[in-house]
Amino acid sequence: MSRARIAVHRFRCTYAALSSITSSSSAVTRFQFQCPQQHLTHASLPFHFHSRYSSSVPKQTLNGSVENYPSGDFDFKPLTGWKKFIVKLKMLTALPWHRLRYGTVLTIKLRGQVSDQLKSRFSRGLSLPQICDNFLKAAYDPRISGIYLHIDILNCGWAKVEEIRRHIFDFRKSGKFIVAYVPSCREKEYYIASACEEIYAPPSAYFSLFGLTVQAPFFRGVLENLGIEPEVERIGKYKSVGDQLTRRTMSEDHHEMLTSLLDNIYTHWLDKVSAARGKKREDIENFINKGVYQVETLKEEGFISDIVYEDEVITRLKERLQVKTNKNLPMVDYRKYSGVRKSTVGLSNGKDLIAIIRASGSIRRIESPLGARSSGIIGEKLIEKIRSIRDSNKYKAAIIRIDSPGGDALASDLMWREIRLLAASKPVIASMSDVAASGGYYMAMGAGVIVAESLTLTGSIGVVTGKLNLGKLYEKIGFNKEIISRGRYAELRAAEQRSLRPDEAELFSKSVQHAYKQFRDKAAFSRSMTVDKMEEVAQGRVWTGKDAASNGLIDAIGGLSRAVAIAKLKAGIPQDRQVTVVEVTRPSPSLPEILSGLGNSLVGVDRTLNELLQDLTFSNGVQARMDGIVFEKLEGYPYANPILALIKDYLSSL
Repeated sequence: MSRARIAVHRFRCTYAALSSITSSSSAVTRFQFQCPQQHLTHASLPFHFHSRYSSSVPKQTLNGSVENYPSGDFDFKPLTGWKKFIVKLKMLTALPWHRLRYGTVLTIKLRGQVSDQLKSRFSRGLSLPQICDNFLKAAYDPRISGIYLHIDILNCGWAKVEEIRRHIFDFRKSGKFIVAYVPSCREKEYYIASACEEIYAPPSAYFSLFGLTVQAPFFRGVLENLGIEPEVERIGKYKSVGDQLTRRTMSEDHHEMLTSLLDNIYTHWLDKVSAARGKKREDIENFINKGVYQVETLKEEGFISDIVYEDEVITRLKERLQVKTNKNLPMVDYRKYSGVRKSTVGLSNGKDLIAIIRASGSIRRIESPLGARSSGIIGEKLIEKIRSIRDSNKYKAAIIRIDSPGGDALASDLMWREIRLLAASKPVIASMSDVAASGGYYMAMGAGVIVAESLTLTGSIGVVTGKLNLGKLYEKIGFNKEIISRGRYAELRAAEQRSLRPDEAELFSKSVQHAYKQFRDKAAFSRSMTVDKMEEVAQGRVWTGKDAASNGLIDAIGGLSRAVAIAKLKAGIPQDRQVTVVEVTRPSPSLPEILSGLGNSLVGVDRTLNELLQDLTFSNGVQARMDGIVFEKLEGYPYANPILALIKDYLSSL
C-alpha cells in the first residue's frame, strides 16, 4: 500500500467515530448507526453483592399501569453477636498479605480512566466495580477507621462519577470518616469530593470551577483542503455525524440536542452539589460565574474545608486516630485492599445466584484475525457467555452491564437476539454505565428492564451512510487507480476516486432507509411502543438517562445496586435475602500485563499495538457507533482538539 493510501486509510481509521465513515483497504464505505460521543472532560471472583434494600419507587409503565421497582438503596446494619465474633476469628486466620492493623485508613487515588470492567491484580488503572466493592467492604471492616480519597483529574463519564459518589454516601452511613484531598479539581472531581465529610486542597491547587461547555467539530473545510468530498445519506434529523462532514456550523436540530444535553448535566451538577454543601443552587451558580480560582476564596465560601498540604492532612488523620507523631499512620491502598474477600468482613454469600455480564467498549463481531488480543466487546464471545447462562439452571436472573458507544451493527443485532432469548428463560436487567447508545442501546433493548443513571447517554436510534470521494486528493498526490468491474453496483465498494452515479446514490438512499426502519422497528417492538411513538424519540437523538426514562426508552434511574434489586424482584427473591452476583466475564491478564505488574512497561506497548492493528484491520462492516461530539469544561481535555490530532496523524503517515 502506498504512503498516500496509508495516509487516507489512517485518516479514516482515526476519525471513524467522527465521520461515521469506515473503510477497508479498498476504501469501502459502509452503513453506520451512530450516536454523538459525549466525552466529558473537565476481586476476588465470583463477585458477591451484599446490600439491603429499603424503599420502593413506583414506575409508570407504557400501558399506564404502575410497577413498583425497589430502589436498591444501601442500608447499613453493623455486625453484632455471633457474626461479629466470626469476623474477628477470620481476621486472625487471614492470609498474611490480607491482614490489617485496627485503625487502618483505606487510601484510594481517583485519577485518569475508570474502567467498568473488573481488573486483574496485574492490570493497571482503576476498576469501577472494585472501587465500589472497596467502599462496601470498608464500611463493615472493623479494621478500617476511615477512607482517605485522593482525587485528581478524571477521564470518565458522569455515570461512573455518580456511582462512585453514591458509594461514598453509602460508606458514610457506617459512621466512619471519609476525607478528600484535591490538588487539581474541575466540576467532575468536585462532584465526587462534595460527597465527602471534609475537602482539603494545597495552597497551589488548580481549581477551575468555571462551568461546562459542549463542542461539535466540523470537518468540511479540512476535507476540502485535503481534496476529499463526503457524500452522506442519513436518516434522523439529530444524526449530527453527517453534519460534521458536510456542514461548517451546527444545524438547528443539532444545536437543540446538544443544548438539552448540556442543560441536563449542568442542572444536575448544580442541584447535587448545592444539596451536598448545604447551599442554595443560586449561590453555587453565582459562584461559578465569578470565575474563582483562588483556593483562599474557596475556603471562605465553604467549598473546601481547609488549605493544607498532603503531609498536613496525614498529620490531622494521626491526631484523629490518636497515632503518635513519630509513628506511621497505618494505611492500605486500593489495590491491596481489593484482594480482601467480602466473607472476611462478614458479607456472607447468598444461595441465590445472579449472573452479571459486562460489555464495555466498541462492538466487534469477531476476534482480530491477527491473533492480537482485542479490547472492547467481541460479539461472538459475549454470545457464548449469554448462551452459557441461558443453559444453566443455577442462575436465577442475569444483568447485562453496558458501557458502549456501539460498533458493528450485525454484532449488535446478534447479541440483541441472544439477550431476547435469555430474557425468555429468566429475568434479564440491562444496567447502563456512562454510555449505552446506538449499538449499545441496541443490546439493552433485549432486556426486560433497563436501568440507567440520570446522566447516562443513551438512545441515538438513527443511521447514516456515506462515501468519501478521494478523486481530488489522488490528483494532488499523483495517485491513480483503474477498475474493471462486472455488475451494475460492483464499484460501490471500490471506486472511491469518483462521485456516486445517480443510480448508486439512489441505492445508498434506499439502503439507509431500510437500515433505519429495521433499527427503529426493533426498538419499538422491544420497548412495547408503537412505531409512530418510537419515531418521536428516535431520529438519531441522544438522551440523558433522565429524559430517556421520561420518553420510555428506559425503565428506572439508578446504578448496579438497583439493577440487582430489580433482578431479585423479577426472580421472586425477597429483597431482604442476600444474593451472590457472579461475574461471568472474568479478567484474564495477558503476559505483558503480568510483566507490567512486576514492574515492566510492556503492557503499554502491547495495548497500543493491539489497538493500532485492530483499527487497521477492522475498518469494514455495518456500524452502530457514536461519533465525535465533545463535552468538556472551559479549560478542556488535553486531546480535545480534533484538528491538531488530525494534522499530527496525517503528517506522521507521510
